[in-house]
Amino acid sequence: MSEMSAESPDRTALLAFGATVLIGGTNFIAVKFSNTELAPLYGAGVRFAIACLILFSIVAILRLELPRGRALMGAGVYGLLSFGLAYAFLYFALLGLTAGATSVVMAMTPLVTLSLAVVHGQERFTPRGIAGGLLAVAGIAVLSIRSMGGDLSLIHLLAAVVGVFAASEGSVVVKGFPKSHPITTNAVGMAFGAAALGIASLAFREPWLIPQTARTWIVLTYLSIAGSVGLFTLFLFVIKRWTASASVYALTLMPVVAVTLGVLIANEKFSPEIIVGGALVILGVYVGALANRPPPPIGEPASGTVIQDKTPA
Repeated sequence: MSEMSAESPDRTALLAFGATVLIGGTNFIAVKFSNTELAPLYGAGVRFAIACLILFSIVAILRLELPRGRALMGAGVYGLLSFGLAYAFLYFALLGLTAGATSVVMAMTPLVTLSLAVVHGQERFTPRGIAGGLLAVAGIAVLSIRSMGGDLSLIHLLAAVVGVFAASEGSVVVKGFPKSHPITTNAVGMAFGAAALGIASLAFREPWLIPQTARTWIVLTYLSIAGSVGLFTLFLFVIKRWTASASVYALTLMPVVAVTLGVLIANEKFSPEIIVGGALVILGVYVGALANRPPPPIGEPASGTVIQDKTPA
């Protein structure tokens, strides 16, 4: 068993948070390459199907106990929301919105998650949480200002909002079920999510093709192993040791990593907006997630009290 503070993450959780941001930001570039050959929903479904098989193999090798009862239900709901609904709606949104516009909507995630956590009785509204979320939204808006031109499609904008709510609800709801190992939770969750994405892909009559280029195979391998198995195992590790509203700031930092990698790797144009927007996002994360964390979640001990975390290491 590991010990942790009810209010703030330990050093291991912070390192996992940083790794989550780095991998997630890199995924933006990888998905762009994947979408050049594979249909969006189909590509996402294949990615999670491969990741699911890898995770179940790890479960078998390590002889981990799969979630049962309410824990199994929680993993399934988490998968349908975080992998199925969220990715289906966000990928659909990208068909009619620029990446910049979608990033601005996704920057709402900490505020949406905090609101849903309050509704579920897990957390309380705090000025710092609201201020941090607003700073993050402003930062992503500045980062994306050059790509926000043109008319916004209402249906695709609504799809992006639904995707954000699905991802946020998944982050909150998983904390309301009995804890299980992050690997087994993600294995079950990705199975549900991959199935949902496959059904959506069939409904939209996307072509199901075997990748023909080495680049697509390399990208798909990366997205399946590091970008799915690694990313979501780390994220679930963090969210079990921190509040949901603080953990999802990882999603807000990911566009900053993606923009930076675009400049360094993809030869995208550098602009002052990158510095200003990135600084606002980082400030928002500090205010909303790191600086003087708000009172502990409802029903948990006060500051300085140590609780036992029963999640397997």
